[in-house]
Amino acid sequence: MAYQVIIPAAGQGKRMGAGKNKLLLTLNDIPIFVHTLMVFENDEKCDGIILVISPNDEETFKDLISNYQIHKVTAIVYGGKERQNSVYNGLKAVQSSEVILVHDGARPFIDIDTIHALVDEANIHGAAVVAVPVKDTIKRVENNEVIETVERSSLWAIQTPQAFRVPLLLEAHQWAEENGYTGTDDASLVEKINKPVKIVQGSYDNIKLTTSEDLYFAEAIMKKQK
Repeated sequence: MAYQVIIPAAGQGKRMGAGKNKLLLTLNDIPIFVHTLMVFENDEKCDGIILVISPNDEETFKDLISNYQIHKVTAIVYGGKERQNSVYNGLKAVQSSEVILVHDGARPFIDIDTIHALVDEANIHGAAVVAVPVKDTIKRVENNEVIETVERSSLWAIQTPQAFRVPLLLEAHQWAEENGYTGTDDASLVEKINKPVKIVQGSYDNIKLTTSEDLYFAEAIMKKQK
């Protein structure tokens, strides 16, 4: 089924240390931001892209959208103080989609098959997230001392996209705003209003480019995909 996607792109990426929005850094001479947009531009089931940006980047992003002939951007809105506020601003610009995705602009390696599986799950159950099983041993630590080793068979590392029926995500964000709650992701808001969130297993390649070291991994992933 068709969907729309909100892409928060207003962060400054301080951990990347680039001195500018990290989405403007390039992979194979193409901005990260464009790599991500092109996934959805090339998906026939994507009805529209809502970008959430900083006013300082507006002209740059508009130029890139034009230069790379990206036609599915239906709205550009400004971000808020936190990522959660930015997503809520984007959600208010959604007009006609039954299912809305929220996807990090810094995850350019999401694949269309995973997106479609996610949309189907969200349409049936209301909410679904992409995730991969945790591979490392996880320990809970307090004051630099190990308290316990956490049993990892039930632990998953959550990625984006995350998909929701539009009324459900609106309800969750409205609840969070009214109660002054800030979650770690959009799915956590849905969890807070006691609605189920399903898992769709994704790929370990779907990394989020957060630090400068991640760019090396991104280059390796691109070579593998070729």
